[in-house]
Amino acid sequence: MLSQLTISNYAIVEQLDLELKSGMTVITGETGAGKSIMLDALALTLGDRADKDVIQPGQDKTEICASFDIRNNKHAHRWLEEQDYATHDECILRRVVTAEGRSKAYINGRPVTLNELKQLGEMLVDIHSQHEHQSLLKTSTHQRLLDDFCGTTELARKVAEASQAWLVQHKKLQALENQAEEHNALFELQHYQLKELDKLNLAVAEYPALEDEHQQLSHAESILSSLQSAIDICKDNEEQNIQSALGQVQALLENMPYRSAAMNSAYEMLNTALIQVEEASTELIQAAENLDMNPSRLQELDERLTAVHQLSRKHRVKPEDLPAFHQQLKNDLGEASSAEDQINEIKQTLKQLESSYHKLADDLSDKRNSGALKLSKAINNQLKKLDMTSASFIVALNNDGSNTPRSKGNENIEFLISTNPGQSPKPLIKIASGGELSRISLAIQVVTAQTSSIPSLIFDEVDVGIGGLVALAVGDLLRQLGEKGQVLCVTHQAQVASQGNHHLYVSKLAGKNSISTKVTELSGEEKVIEIARMLGGNAENASSMAHAREMMAS
Repeated sequence: MLSQLTISNYAIVEQLDLELKSGMTVITGETGAGKSIMLDALALTLGDRADKDVIQPGQDKTEICASFDIRNNKHAHRWLEEQDYATHDECILRRVVTAEGRSKAYINGRPVTLNELKQLGEMLVDIHSQHEHQSLLKTSTHQRLLDDFCGTTELARKVAEASQAWLVQHKKLQALENQAEEHNALFELQHYQLKELDKLNLAVAEYPALEDEHQQLSHAESILSSLQSAIDICKDNEEQNIQSALGQVQALLENMPYRSAAMNSAYEMLNTALIQVEEASTELIQAAENLDMNPSRLQELDERLTAVHQLSRKHRVKPEDLPAFHQQLKNDLGEASSAEDQINEIKQTLKQLESSYHKLADDLSDKRNSGALKLSKAINNQLKKLDMTSASFIVALNNDGSNTPRSKGNENIEFLISTNPGQSPKPLIKIASGGELSRISLAIQVVTAQTSSIPSLIFDEVDVGIGGLVALAVGDLLRQLGEKGQVLCVTHQAQVASQGNHHLYVSKLAGKNSISTKVTELSGEEKVIEIARMLGGNAENASSMAHAREMMAS
């Protein structure tokens, strides 16, 4: 419920800090004192459009802050959690409007959009006035009130979730069917590419080995000739070779009568060189012996390398990267299937989701139909108390026969009313009389407040144009509503004001250069005096005071 309202520099309200309680709170005062201004300011914190003209002259901004106790408001708690806001027992909505026309909105200190503020505001407060009956004119509210009344809120949520799950798969199916030809063509192309790569079956690191072997076989004769010449120079040439030359130098040094340190070092290097030349000669001989002169193998290598290069160019990858590309294609096709296979899978899933949806939706429809009759009867009983004896209220459940899953369920729910005998029932939004709509809304709220999740109801002069016993009935109904939550009622009717649990009196204070609003909580004799004033008398009029006391007592 609304626990506190703070207003700064709004219209004729300079500063107002108002603590509010549960039950029925009546707000009275003379015309123009600012009773409805307070509710207009509250409406800003609930997402109404802002106008810089509401700022007091000479001020740079107006600020309104509303604190709500949401301990028992599960819908508000859920919304805050879904939006990732910090949730506590208290929720604070704040609105700032600057003289430049800029507007800022906050939920629990966090900046939000106006739409977010409005969404949450509709879960916290329901405002009814002579000209504006906000949520009761929306069919979405009709559905929520009926589901609350029937105890089917959770079932309705499951129906909406089942509908959403079906819709996701349905959109996926449509997209796949639209792209089926293109998808299948790509699928077949990839399969053909995979077959080519499977046939090639190029192993990892095989390509460098093929290149190396191909180079060796391609130049085998030239390589063999060079090897033989090198071996000849190193050791086989009988006239002169490296080994014999090194041996001769080594012998000369050995026969010298004296060798310096430098000569000894040179001798050791020559000895090492001789050993290395001998080893190199052995390696060259082995290489020559192992050299393969195989034309048929060379042809095989030519053909395989040609195939590798062709697929490399075709897939625009390096030859050495073909094995990795081959494996990736295998993985992709292993996870994929043809469009036809996917379409069949999704159709099967849709069939299961649709069956699950209809089971839930049919159960919801049965409970709604039963509850709609009870709700209609209860509201019609309340309308009779409000002197609308000819009115006929109907909770209409319209099923167009469609089997397509919908978030609302099988039917569209709408509240209809006929206010005169023989008149066809019409939607509430088409009711011409504001007074009638006020009473209809009041009757609906009295019945649905037993189960409605909105804890705070505000009625701004909904009793205009009525009086006498009807006004008493309105006051009685408002008090009933207050017993289940919080009701704030701006009224000019003494019959209504006399039944409030709490009474706030709004007055104007005239200064030298400005007028401001003051709010006083009345109790005891103060309430009696105000009721007497509303009856047209004052504290000095004994009959008015007696009548006021009688009304308070009753």
